[in-house]
Amino acid sequence: MLRIVTGGSGSGKSAFAEDLILSFGEKKRYYIATMRPWDEECRKRISRHREMRRGKGFETIEQYVDVDMLDPGPGSAVLLECLSNLTANEYFREDRPAEGREGTEDSRQRETERRLTDSLLCLAGRTDELVIVTNEVFSDGCSYDRETERYLELLGRVNRCLAAAAGEVTEVVYGIPVVLKAVPEGKEENRA
Repeated sequence: MLRIVTGGSGSGKSAFAEDLILSFGEKKRYYIATMRPWDEECRKRISRHREMRRGKGFETIEQYVDVDMLDPGPGSAVLLECLSNLTANEYFREDRPAEGREGTEDSRQRETERRLTDSLLCLAGRTDELVIVTNEVFSDGCSYDRETERYLELLGRVNRCLAAAAGEVTEVVYGIPVVLKAVPEGKEENRA
């Protein structure tokens, strides 16, 4: 089942998502890390997340783009951390697939949205449980340059598309999970 966990920065969404994966029992656990270690701040965040996962039985896969290339297999539980980084990596990648290289910014944005959504739904079909962590966007009231706004618009559309396909969507607010879309009645057998 596809599950989405969202929230603001520092909301506790990563810890909640890890606990959710652990609640599925003795499945093979994968952590797909999407943050590129660009600078010292990124390296510190990566280190903090590795420490949070220590001893929880996750196999970490660093996959910055093309997540549809992964095949965790049946019986697995996958945590993708996070969609915000993956979206940026796909949108700003230098080696974009041919269909995304030409055309307007709008067509580039639409093609990235399609490719990213398709690849995540493909990944969801290759695992028992896929939990995707993503950031809440547009609630901070800040203004950004046009390129950043285009990225945020793209992330917002991908968030909406995946939330529509997901069986469960949870927003974490101040460490408190708020269920926005629940697992349908009778489908709880997937949880341990």
